[in-house]
Parts: sequence; structure tokens; C-alpha cells
Amino acid sequence: MRPLTDEETKLVFEKLAKYIGENVKLLVDRTDGIYVFRLNKERVYYVSDAIMKLATNVARANLVNLGTCIGKFTKTKKFKLHITALDVIAPLAKYKVWVKPNAEQSFIYGNHIQKAGLGRITENTPQYQGVVVYSMNDLPLGFGATAKSTQDCRRADPSALIVFHQADTGEYLRNEDTLT
Repeated sequence: MRPLTDEETKLVFEKLAKYIGENVKLLVDRTDGIYVFRLNKERVYYVSDAIMKLATNVARANLVNLGTCIGKFTKTKKFKLHITALDVIAPLAKYKVWVKPNAEQSFIYGNHIQKAGLGRITENTPQYQGVVVYSMNDLPLGFGATAKSTQDCRRADPSALIVFHQADTGEYLRNEDTLT
């Protein structure tokens, strides 16, 4: 487990900034302790500094993971967020989308959100902006990117795509062997 290089840190923060904006600073400057990003086997983990120091007693080959997996670097050195990052980015999300109960299951199965399934959307959300998707009960379901801005959503027909699916909580079941 090693610290991220400057280039890796830049890629991770750029991806997180698409969803939480300037709140990226709040991930590092926390009042409840020091939290750091670490890389292990091309996966980026967000972990408390105190827990990381305790993990130094475990051999690197025996360490499976530590903290919350934020995402991974692909072979082409691009950063991809995992659904496991939802617990980290959901409370800090700048733009949010709420889906109706009849569209929740469709989203969790990996489909995009249509206007007919849209419950609410944060005001002034731009097009292609990263959003966190919630149920009407404020339960985070996943995240994606808006296909249309808030103003365009009002004029769109019911079958128009509003949010492109990127990750959802159903991935815990569909991809459970590759999420670790």
C-alpha cells in the first residue's frame, strides 16, 4: 500500500470533483481525524491514517484491502469510480437526482433514467454533470451523469433519457467477485 503519485492524485480528485465539486477538500481536511488516499494493486482506498498505521503490521502480500475502495486505475491509467465510493460521495454531492419508486428497480438493474422515472432534480444542474441518484426516501442508489440540464428536462418528453447510468447498488450482486 503506497501513497498516490501527483499524477494519480490529480486524476482521482478530478473524477471526484465531477460529483462533489469543491467538497473534495472536505475529504482530506476532516475534523474527526486525518484521512488519506492509498493505492494497492491499482485500486485506490480512502482510509483513516490511524487504521493505516495499524495495517503496517500486516504483510503487503496478505493485505486484501483497507478502508473504502474509491475506484481503480485501468491499464491505460484512467481512473474509474466504483460503487463502493457511494458512501463517501453521497453526503457531499453537489447535484442530486431523485427517482420515482417505479424507476428504482430499473436503475438498480443498470438502466438509464428516463424523464418518466424522474422524481426531482437539483436546480441548475448542467448537462453531462456527475450526479448522485437517490430514491424518494433519500436512500443513495448510485451515480451517473445528466443527459440534459434541469431546464431541458422540463421540456423533454417522458421517454427522453435524463441520467446516464454509471454505477448502482445492484453491482454489489452482479459484480461481487470483482469488487474487492
